[in-house]
Amino acid sequence: MKRRSIQLLAGAAFVAAAGVTAIGSSHREAPGIAGRPKLDGTDFYAFRSYEPGREGFVTLIANYIPLQDAYGGPNFFAMDPAAVYEIHVDNNGDAREDLTFQFRFKTRFRNLTVPAGGRDVAVPLINIGPLGPDADDIGNLNTLETYEVRVIRGDRRTGEVNFLTNAITHSRTFRKPADRIGDKSIPNYVQYADRHVYDVRIPGCSNGRLFVGQRREGFVVNLAEAFDLINLNPLGPVDGAENVLADKNVTSLAVEVPIACLTSGSDPVIGAWTTASERMSGEDDPEEWRQVSRLGQPLVNELVIGLKDKNRFNSSEPLGDARFGTYVTNPTLPVLIQALFGVPAPATPRNDLVAVFLTGVAGVNKPANVRPSEMLRLNTSIAAKLPAAQSPVGVLGGDTAGFPNGRRPGDDVVDIALRAVEGVLLPGHPAAVDQLTDGALATATIAYTPDGAVTGDASFSLFRASFPYLQTPLSGSPGPTHP
Repeated sequence: MKRRSIQLLAGAAFVAAAGVTAIGSSHREAPGIAGRPKLDGTDFYAFRSYEPGREGFVTLIANYIPLQDAYGGPNFFAMDPAAVYEIHVDNNGDAREDLTFQFRFKTRFRNLTVPAGGRDVAVPLINIGPLGPDADDIGNLNTLETYEVRVIRGDRRTGEVNFLTNAITHSRTFRKPADRIGDKSIPNYVQYADRHVYDVRIPGCSNGRLFVGQRREGFVVNLAEAFDLINLNPLGPVDGAENVLADKNVTSLAVEVPIACLTSGSDPVIGAWTTASERMSGEDDPEEWRQVSRLGQPLVNELVIGLKDKNRFNSSEPLGDARFGTYVTNPTLPVLIQALFGVPAPATPRNDLVAVFLTGVAGVNKPANVRPSEMLRLNTSIAAKLPAAQSPVGVLGGDTAGFPNGRRPGDDVVDIALRAVEGVLLPGHPAAVDQLTDGALATATIAYTPDGAVTGDASFSLFRASFPYLQTPLSGSPGPTHP
């Protein structure tokens, strides 16, 4: 191997390690959120729906509560009733939300009892018998989670508020399915969870779909090798390494919205991001909230934002992102790579990264009038592709329906980020940059065993081709098993 290739390999390995030591796309990425998993936004997706017959829709998915073990009882992974979880949409490029879907949860403990020695005694478990397959089959469920979704037009705190409602029952209260306790407790989890996919009426718009519940973790990364003294080969095969997160679950907040509800005027480009905020203690107004988590594009708070500003970024809004601009135009990772491995850093300012992270790429997903700010931008006029036709590296692979034009579940954002940081968008970059990989393959049709190995067994597919696209969570008993 030529010396230049060796240098690139070492440099890329450092990028891989630095980019994923926060455990995934946005898992525990900042000091302030590391110990607060209920408010930790892990991944965010925005893409044209590719389920057949849903071509006129956009799917938005915000994942929270990272690194869920399938056997994580007895309480499993409830959302926080003292928080608000939000998906924001900017449809005119001014870095302000124009539409917000705000999720609020309630947890009711039903205090089920069993007779013990002639006395009715409260049980310590969240169920006392089988659940499902229908959403109404809750007689044995001890902990019941419900939620409402507010649709806010304008400012997230002062704008016009309406509610999503069930298109059949007209109720604004929805049930969240119990997590996958095990196959004895919920014998048919696929059917049980699917009965919690709701057709919803969107105020001022036509109908969409809604799902909130546990899913299989869809983020793919070769994490363990990166921790082992950078023991990986960034110029090796794209499918030669384990997906260390393949045995984890996550909680998804998914809403499918007609394109016409999201866009404004003639510009088809929208920007979107998710936040979580906690109620401020000691305040007279119970509606005072403190934002503690923010996520638009993947890996920004890991690869780009400096350690001293990670908490600040999580509490910020896109309108003020000029304060973080230097991290994009003058990124530190290429400088560290040069110092450690002798790989020349691309010249600054890095306008190529400005396009990726702050404005959108001209001719792909840049709004007509854009204020530079970090969010996931999607050109809703670009048609979706069926899973088998999707390129895992999105735009870099000639597939303009993929990342960084929005983000689909099967986009290999780790490989894309590695190549972007090392200058794949710059003319004259070394050819090896086009092949950089962490070795863990992500595609729309990839299947991984819970041990993290690629498998031909389609029952272990990470994704499905229908809403909510992320797969049924793994079962810990017997387990882990799938579907």
